[in-house]
Amino acid sequence: MQSSFITVIILALSLFSCSKNEPIYQPTEKTNPYTLYQEGYVAFEKNDFFFANKKFLEAEANFENLDQAAKAAIMSCFSLYGINFYDEALNNLDRFLKTYRANENVIYAEYLKAIIYFEQMSDEKKDIKPLLDAKKQINFFINKYPDTDYSIDLKFKKDLVENQLAAKELFVAKYYISVQKWIPAINRLKIILKQYDKTVFIEEALHRLVEINFHIGLENEAKKYANILGYNYNSSEWFKQSYKILNKDYVITKRPNQESIKEKDSIIKKIIKMIK
Repeated sequence: MQSSFITVIILALSLFSCSKNEPIYQPTEKTNPYTLYQEGYVAFEKNDFFFANKKFLEAEANFENLDQAAKAAIMSCFSLYGINFYDEALNNLDRFLKTYRANENVIYAEYLKAIIYFEQMSDEKKDIKPLLDAKKQINFFINKYPDTDYSIDLKFKKDLVENQLAAKELFVAKYYISVQKWIPAINRLKIILKQYDKTVFIEEALHRLVEINFHIGLENEAKKYANILGYNYNSSEWFKQSYKILNKDYVITKRPNQESIKEKDSIIKKIIKMIK
């Protein structure tokens, strides 16, 4: 019993002697968030977005004022967007929207998400997911913030997205045509008619429906789509091609030579220059 008591005393003394030799912990002085933000902003203006993002995140962590922290956070998001770190930017934007729901920059954060999705769109031969993501986010923004300047820009981009989606459907339809899968091809073309009738691909989609239906012996169906094409686009090249399918004796007139058009445009420009 006595030996155990002595052992406890020895251990206590040894711990005390060790603690005397170790330095006492001193908390580091808190970094000035305004200084960090300024450093980030200077780097941002020099397009050094990587360093800017680092400083904006540090500033956000040190700001006690919620609005200042939110400002640093949105600048961090934009810095990541500036170096095409799209996934990281989207993650930060989602965090911003959850953390600073009442901040005035929420509208801009939603707009930036739409822009990031839009800029990741590829051509019709590649993955459709970025197109669908862009369409979803753009529609969400236009519906929620219809009267903003950002909405005007996104309405224009929405048209481009829908053209790209229509191009994708047409690309797949053409593939099915090439392997003589007529039903899947018709279904894809009908999607363009139903969902993307205001795109530039509507005319070709109608022509392909004339072409396929005539080829498989559904002449009445072919005439139906030819009539739609003729009623809406009777001066287009696609209508002429469709008319040729149904009327074998029809001769398609060629467009004026492009060189002669360029020459004519050049002369007109010279005349305008002389008048000025």
